[in-house]
Amino acid sequence: MQQIARIIDAVTEFVGFYSAYLILPLIGIVSYEVFMRYAIGAPTSWAFEMTVFVYGVHYMLALSYAHKHDGHVAIDVFQARLPEKSRRYVNIIANLVMFLPTIGLLTVWSFIYAASSWGMGERASSSWGPIIYPYKMIMAVGFLLFFLQGVAKLINDFRSLRN
Repeated sequence: MQQIARIIDAVTEFVGFYSAYLILPLIGIVSYEVFMRYAIGAPTSWAFEMTVFVYGVHYMLALSYAHKHDGHVAIDVFQARLPEKSRRYVNIIANLVMFLPTIGLLTVWSFIYAASSWGMGERASSSWGPIIYPYKMIMAVGFLLFFLQGVAKLINDFRSLRN
């Protein structure tokens, strides 16, 4: 089981590291749009939507990385006062009762949502009208990676109880 957790952690690190570079094209697109809008007076029809797509991909692929490194907002006023072993039990129960079922369902339904979008060749309803099914598939993959990272955390919590 520990080998599975290590593989998931390695995938999370890889995807998280490289998804961070998506901020560079995002900066380029926003800068281009600001220049075109305010310096030239000719705003684009595609830049705003493209920033939403690029940031959405960045956000979805970084979910698991943030979860691995405890980067999500948490209020642990009560948990911080507990002994380490009790904290592990609380983490395991929360993971089994809330995290895995919720993110598991989001993962399943996001793949269904993406498959439906892919099947109809869905396009955005804007004047630009780009295809959006690849972005919905990336959303589903992001949820899957997030779910798998929750599994890795659960495995690590069980391992730390034994030690």
